[in-house]
Amino acid sequence: MFRISYLATGLLFVLLAVVPARADELKDLYFGEAIYYARQGQFFEALERLDTEIWQHKQIDEPELDSLFVHIDDAEFSLGDFELRYRMHHRAGRAIKAVLEGAVDEVIRNDAAYRLARIHFQKQQMEDALLALDRIEGKVPDSIRDDIAFLRANVYLAQGKQLESVKVLKNLQGSDEYGGFAAYNLGIAYLQNGQRSFALEQLEKAGQIKTDNPSELAIRDKSNLVLGTILLADNEFERSLQYLDRVRLNGPFSNQALLSAGWASMSIEDFERAVVPWSILADREVTDSATQEALLALPYAYGKLNIHGRAAIHYGRALDSFAAEIQKLKSSVDSIREGKFLGALVREEIRQNKDWVIRLRSLPQAPETYYLMELLASHDFQTGLQNYLDLADLRRKLLSWSGGFDAFEEMVEIRADHYALLLPDVDEQFRKLDSRLRLRVQQHKLLVKRRDDLLTTPRPDFLATPEEQAILGRIEAVEMQIAALDVSANEQNLRRLKRLKGILNYTLRTEYHERLTEFDQNVRSLDHAMAMVQNEYDEYVRNRQAATHSFVGYGKPMRRLRAEVVKSVEKIDQLMARQGHLLEVLAIEELVARRERLENYGDKARFALADSYDRATLAQARLDNSP
Repeated sequence: MFRISYLATGLLFVLLAVVPARADELKDLYFGEAIYYARQGQFFEALERLDTEIWQHKQIDEPELDSLFVHIDDAEFSLGDFELRYRMHHRAGRAIKAVLEGAVDEVIRNDAAYRLARIHFQKQQMEDALLALDRIEGKVPDSIRDDIAFLRANVYLAQGKQLESVKVLKNLQGSDEYGGFAAYNLGIAYLQNGQRSFALEQLEKAGQIKTDNPSELAIRDKSNLVLGTILLADNEFERSLQYLDRVRLNGPFSNQALLSAGWASMSIEDFERAVVPWSILADREVTDSATQEALLALPYAYGKLNIHGRAAIHYGRALDSFAAEIQKLKSSVDSIREGKFLGALVREEIRQNKDWVIRLRSLPQAPETYYLMELLASHDFQTGLQNYLDLADLRRKLLSWSGGFDAFEEMVEIRADHYALLLPDVDEQFRKLDSRLRLRVQQHKLLVKRRDDLLTTPRPDFLATPEEQAILGRIEAVEMQIAALDVSANEQNLRRLKRLKGILNYTLRTEYHERLTEFDQNVRSLDHAMAMVQNEYDEYVRNRQAATHSFVGYGKPMRRLRAEVVKSVEKIDQLMARQGHLLEVLAIEELVARRERLENYGDKARFALADSYDRATLAQARLDNSP
């Protein structure tokens, strides 16, 4: 099958920027194309191309002539890496284990061990992850040195080996890539080990790191939130406020920090201070659970301040918000049960880039999408959703491939028609040349055998020139004629003939070595010419076979592939139905739980609203009755 690269030669220049380290030594364009797609985050496309390229390489009779031969170790390793990134953990694990057990470079082996450990860690197989990490020895690539240490620390934490984790995390404090994460994890390790004072001190350090990196800023916020929450639980309210106030208002942990800050202020009876964070939080997205709690907490704070009229207003606002959200939740549950939710998940605009989670925010407001982002807060739901989207992508690709079979069959038919006119004449000419070539090959073999015989058994007469052979033939003919004449004439003529024959034999014997050397040189030149002819002959045969293979034998594979695609689509439909049902169940359970919580909040708000109205009425009456 012909391999066609739609990126053509222009892709090679792009590869110089994306292939690591050995870009200038890239020999196989198709391997580079797979790396190109992987660098774009399109790991399925990368797998599709590289898996096919490696399979074709292994089918070749002389793999050392293939351009992938020099890259085969890197290619097999990259295949496992792409499978890992596409979450094909079982296949990726087998591929990476093959690299570990093969005769590969130490750097590649250590990289493979790290990736295998990461697979086991993601599958919660901590013992296997640690065994894989222990296989790393010798030279470690600088690009993954900190990754290995951070993964080891996380494995220790998951195993409850806090002391071992602390030792590793201490060495990562100065890491450019993991410094902030290591600082936070070190505090958690101290906390899990019961070293509360060290934990608080470390979390305080992590909460004060100076950085512009969005991920590390989030870790800084989380450190301050965790530290503030710990102190809040320990009734150290003033100290907790100090750290909760450090959390950025526009960060991912700001809602929870604002809520906790309000409760900390309430705990020290600083009601006015509690109103500030809760007022900010109450104006935020109402689907957030912290915002919903703040809608109840804010009027509670006003009640403590004896501002019962404003408290009643905010309780009324909370009731309206809860009622609207409850209605949205009911509509969302109904929409999910009608199957609209799954249809919203597979919209094309979501999957246009790798940041599909962010793209969910841009979906049209509809009952099935109201709480989608909040549902993703659940790890089980997010994992199930990703699997569902992968199945939907694979189904689209299979249907696309199915539609391409007609085009492939048309290409094969056009190619067959093209060669049908050319091959008969070519084959006729080839048969004539083939018979002449066979004759020359036999003649060449005869000359080679004669030269080899002369090297062991000298025969000067075999190296006579055509003229000398003619003279020898005439002398022999004359000798036969003289033998038929009288004796006296024969003896005289025979002596003359012997002199002539002797002179000729003398010449042949004295020039034998020079003539043998020249003969050997001529045969060697002929060897080279025959080798060239044979190479051209073999090249023609290969091209002739390739021409035939380009249109012969495709019918059965095409039918088999069509059947496999149909079967695969049917299987994917079954899997999507199961996975979709699971997602619907998870979504409905989550939304029902939210609805019940909001209904509970609504009941509390109604009682609090009535109480606030009563208190406001009594306060107003006292004012009216005052002198």
